[in-house]
Amino acid sequence: MKVRPVSHAIGAEITEIDLSRPLSEAQWEGIYAAWLEYVVLIFPGQKLTPEQLIAFAGLFGPLDDHREDPASRLDGHPEIFLIGNHMVNGKLSKTRDTGRLWHSDHSYTTRPTLISMLYCRHLPPTGGTTAFSNMYMAYDMLSDTMKRMIDELECVHELMNFISRPTLHWKPGAKNLASIAERYPPVIHPLVLVHPETGKKALYVSEGQVNRIVGLTDDEGRGLLQFLFKHAVTLEFTYRHTYSVDDLVFWDNRACQHIALADYVQDPNAPRLMHRLTVLGEESGRFYDEKAA
Repeated sequence: MKVRPVSHAIGAEITEIDLSRPLSEAQWEGIYAAWLEYVVLIFPGQKLTPEQLIAFAGLFGPLDDHREDPASRLDGHPEIFLIGNHMVNGKLSKTRDTGRLWHSDHSYTTRPTLISMLYCRHLPPTGGTTAFSNMYMAYDMLSDTMKRMIDELECVHELMNFISRPTLHWKPGAKNLASIAERYPPVIHPLVLVHPETGKKALYVSEGQVNRIVGLTDDEGRGLLQFLFKHAVTLEFTYRHTYSVDDLVFWDNRACQHIALADYVQDPNAPRLMHRLTVLGEESGRFYDEKAA
């Protein structure tokens, strides 16, 4: 098994390993250590059945069964969620806009995603890339004065903040919007997260889901958030992955954020299609009570 960093900031490619076969203890320990060190791991050329993919992802923890959107699951394998601009019942999939803003998966819940895993099945002729930003590095490069200012602050994360953006092609109807708002009320997480395994501090703020800072007025928080949104994705902190079919890519949502770039034509005859698996994280954060705040 060989590990090769793919950028100065984040990510490593792992080759000379076949994930369709049972892993030795040494291989598993090497993968886990590389994941903690490099945050994003890329395994090119993996030929995996759905069962093998689910078995590998399950080594990291319990998997989401995506019961809230059964139409987007792979038939017979609820752990695999289909993301792409493919056709579903005669219409373009509503997952075609997934991840179009910088975000950390499910930070708008009290149980954010531990690992997100994408297995590339189809690609358009050009584009279809994902960019990642190292949130350890984003924190480390702040001034000591800024660190002291933000270390104890908390942010409000809200799914409606993402859905309301005008750039998305898919828009839920009014009835669905009301249901989404009820199912996913705003939650609070620390602005600076201390990683429970590495002990390192990371920014935990993203333009896709954060809309305010607890205890600050909108005017006070807006400027600080806009600075942090921009700072967190400074090019030197990032890596942009260009997929090949059969790439398996996964990342630690506690230490990075990512964006699925709209850098390809929405053509269902040449779709970008990913099989996504979600490893559930621990319960954290709390629900936001605006009146109490």
